[in-house]
Amino acid sequence: MGIYDRLSLNTATTNRLTLPEAVQVTTRAGLSHIGLWRDRVAEIGLERAAQLLQQSGLEVSSLCRGGFLTAADEVGQRAALADNRAAIFEAATLGTRELIMVVGGLPEGHKDLAAARRRVADRISELVPIADDHNVRLVLEPLHPMYAADRAVISTLGQALDLAAPHPPASVGVAIDTFHVWWDPQLREQIARAGREHRIAAYQVCDFNLPIASDTLLSRGMMGDGVVDFDSIGRWVSEAGYDGVVEVEIFNQEIWDSAADDVLATLKQRWLKLVFGSLSAASHSATPGKRSVAKERDQHLLGGQ
Repeated sequence: MGIYDRLSLNTATTNRLTLPEAVQVTTRAGLSHIGLWRDRVAEIGLERAAQLLQQSGLEVSSLCRGGFLTAADEVGQRAALADNRAAIFEAATLGTRELIMVVGGLPEGHKDLAAARRRVADRISELVPIADDHNVRLVLEPLHPMYAADRAVISTLGQALDLAAPHPPASVGVAIDTFHVWWDPQLREQIARAGREHRIAAYQVCDFNLPIASDTLLSRGMMGDGVVDFDSIGRWVSEAGYDGVVEVEIFNQEIWDSAADDVLATLKQRWLKLVFGSLSAASHSATPGKRSVAKERDQHLLGGQ
């Protein structure tokens, strides 16, 4: 396996690019996977997007996003179900099983978190049969607690796993995003639980930058620029059995304003330095006669073959 085979560019990282431009920069960087946001797909149309991706040879690691399931009124609930049905169809058409779900915050005028979480559970139950029919998995993403009011009433991996528990792992999984979960004192235990329950459907990496940006959505950073311990989290995810694709998803104005090829070059360097080595036990316990993942990484960084 090549050192970039598990690396995926999430199009949020190159937010100012159109989907065709993002596909070009991804292939130019030598990557084989791309994670998509629905707005970029909508700009060129679903059919054209699917054709573009098929022609590029890129595999779609995930589609973001479904969710926003907390509406308290019937009209809002029907609208949420309709949008998520569309998202499920889009994921299937684009060739990915993984539909990232940001479950939604408190509806306007409501402060009952428990009730909002119950409504999320109800909507997930309604969506699972539809997703199953399209061979799509609903991937619940816990968000940092600062987003609980407006974006996601689930804030921990444990909460996401509890919400997934009534459904088969092939139907409902969880996403582990370092920006959102790095702070959780139960993170190692919950990642191990996610592995035992076969729920890990996505691993996304970026850093948690300080100071927090005035727009908190833009506080994500390139790996190594903030406070996240990628080595520990990566080892825990690997020990839990996850061997899938790893997306880099960054919302950061400075990165968006930079040349995309330069962003990809830095992204690949940080992947090698900070992420790649943690993804295999071989980087910590190489056997005689076999080159360890860490050694492969270090030789590449030094220009070796």
